[in-house]
Amino acid sequence: MTHVADANHSGGLGSGLAESSRTILEHYQAQVRTRRIYTIISIVVFLVILGLSLDFANNANSGKFFERLPYLFDFLKHFVPDSPMEIFRAMFDLPSPYFDGSIKYDYTSDRVWITDGFYIPNFFYQLAITINIAIVSTIIGASGAFLLCFFASTNLVGAGVTRWVIRRIMEIMRAFPEIVIAGLLAAILSIGPISAIIAVSVHTVGALGKLFFEVVENADMKPDEGLRAAGGNWLERVRFAILPQVLPNFVSYTLLRTEINVRASTIIGAVGGGGIGEVFSLSIGRDHAAKTYAIIILLLITVICVDQFSAWLRRRLIGKQSFEFGRAAA
Repeated sequence: MTHVADANHSGGLGSGLAESSRTILEHYQAQVRTRRIYTIISIVVFLVILGLSLDFANNANSGKFFERLPYLFDFLKHFVPDSPMEIFRAMFDLPSPYFDGSIKYDYTSDRVWITDGFYIPNFFYQLAITINIAIVSTIIGASGAFLLCFFASTNLVGAGVTRWVIRRIMEIMRAFPEIVIAGLLAAILSIGPISAIIAVSVHTVGALGKLFFEVVENADMKPDEGLRAAGGNWLERVRFAILPQVLPNFVSYTLLRTEINVRASTIIGAVGGGGIGEVFSLSIGRDHAAKTYAIIILLLITVICVDQFSAWLRRRLIGKQSFEFGRAAA
């Protein structure tokens, strides 16, 4: 009788587990169906909005938008230098065999002379200005974000007025793109690198500040509790309990922002911020193909070099183990 009872009990337990598993499976399948329905609805809504946007663009362009789409790449097809070597000559300010007295082929007059026998090619000089704008802006922006982020962190100042005000200030700073800020400053400070530096710095404070205070809020608060129990003040707790934890991430985000600011400085240059962006805007506007392609190649090489240098520096500062862990997980 005991064996029969055990068998009945085991059978009941097995049927109960099977029923529970079936219920979980049905619930999961229902969630999958619901998610698929939502996905389909989202795609349909996106396609409708896209169609309406294209129709609006077509009407705003006097009905020529769709008509001109087949000719989208005609500009690139005709925007070709007379010779591939012209790109090299334009890049290094060398004399052109096609020189006819026009500025299109006048590369030598743009040289930036250092001494009587040594010069810097104009595009390299302008590129150096752009990189300087990005570096100075990153230093200023990262410094401002570093000072503000601790006052915007809930775990350090609570949910009071200070945190609310600092966060709103950073939101305003990053609400407007750099090019908009530069346009406003151009009306006050005139055009030039100073306006570009201020514009990129303001946006960098807002963007990095948000990243920084999120890192601070995710820090382990046990060291902070220990210092508080030992009588440490707020600055001592931040310096010795929080900063050692968050500093590697701060450096990583700052290096990433440097790459972004190089691109932003180039774009701002197109609206009068100086640097390679301004030269690029003039070249493409005047139909100078060789100069335009030379600038594009230099920008591409610069972005790659900045990216590789940032990755190398992050490895040196943060440690190779973090990158090896991610590679092993992949």
